[in-house]
Amino acid sequence: QVQLVESGGGLVQAGGSLRLSCAASGSIFSINAMGWYRQAPGKQRELVADTTSGSSTNYADSVKGRFTISRDRAKNTVYLQMNSLKPEDTAVYYCHAEYKSTWYSRAYDHWGQGTQVTVSS
Repeated sequence: QVQLVESGGGLVQAGGSLRLSCAASGSIFSINAMGWYRQAPGKQRELVADTTSGSSTNYADSVKGRFTISRDRAKNTVYLQMNSLKPEDTAVYYCHAEYKSTWYSRAYDHWGQGTQVTVSS
């Protein structure tokens, strides 16, 4: 079993900052990618940012220059530093990991339970 434990969500005023953390544990041999998605009420889940095993990063256009994703490989943890938050950033943020349970297995996807981020105007 694999677990993704998220923390760091909450309520913040527009212009403020929050830092999300997601720690992966369990039957993990390697992690191909970790990242954050978000889903606002009435909208589809969308990619916010992700980072691969090769340390490349990918950001949604709406968060470029404001959000920074980073990863601690030793701890299997990914962070999302969110600055200059806007009301439109309000959503449930989900951690995602693509991992392998053994060196020969296929890659699996796993999601965290989500953490609420609310930005007030």
